Amino acid sequence: MVDTLDIMTSHQNTQTMKPATAAKKLGVYLPATPTEFQEGVVTRGELNALQADPPQWLQDLRRNGPHPRPVVAAKLGVSIAGLARGGLTDPLTTEQIDELKRELPGWLRQERATQAEVRKEAERIKAKNAARAEGSPEAH
Repeated sequence: MVDTLDIMTSHQNTQTMKPATAAKKLGVYLPATPTEFQEGVVTRGELNALQADPPQWLQDLRRNGPHPRPVVAAKLGVSIAGLARGGLTDPLTTEQIDELKRELPGWLRQERATQAEVRKEAERIKAKNAARAEGSPEAH
């Protein structure tokens, strides 16, 4: 009789993900990864190994890009929707991102201000909820 724990452990060790999922978890743009990465499957162990000790191609992609939109948005300090409003839908390299930071076009200034307001409001709500949880009269 096979032990259920052995089956669960075995299944857990061989859990795989699509290359797109692995690329997202690694914060890289899938089409810029090596062909063997794009065409294979990635196990949880392989993903952990890539994160712990990134090969040269992964280091280069993280440093130079092209970067996927979530990374571009984070590097510019805006939301993904803000990128779209600014007309940026394609991946950008680090050099292109740095150029945008230097030029600071109007849309980028506006989106950064919007993002700052969103963060400020989120902090206000968090503080209000914390005060309410403590039973403070100011929160009501």
